[in-house]
Amino acid sequence: MGVFLKIRLLSFGKNKSGLFSEAVEEYAKRLSRYVSFEMLELPASRQQGALAKREEATWALKQLKAKELLWALDERGWQCTSVELSRQLERQQIHAHNLCLVIGGDEGLDASLLQRAHLVLALGRITLPHRMARLVLVEQLYRSFCILKAEPYHK
Repeated sequence: MGVFLKIRLLSFGKNKSGLFSEAVEEYAKRLSRYVSFEMLELPASRQQGALAKREEATWALKQLKAKELLWALDERGWQCTSVELSRQLERQQIHAHNLCLVIGGDEGLDASLLQRAHLVLALGRITLPHRMARLVLVEQLYRSFCILKAEPYHK
């Protein structure tokens, strides 16, 4: 795995509670040993329902860089094991595909964004608050690279 993968995580809304911030920052720091990792918090739409999802999709797609593959998180997406996720990340690294992962706001993600995504990933069938989903995702990204490097974190 000679290519240094770049991963950006876009999410909507500020984590005002601070409940997950410290853990997200810790896993992001650990993850940066393996990839270039950036988190970007976009403002949550002030609209409601479908209008909010559409507006947030537009904002997210504007953030997408030319050579990035879009991965969207949605409870109806592909459910995988940590090992399967690590293999998927390894493929992206081998093919020099940078990734932009998007976690929707309170209303979820618009169908237009899901259709544009190269991969729709589920962290499970349960609905997670998007701030908790951010924590779970960053931890799983870190775990995936530990798996790929055969490091002891993953049990």
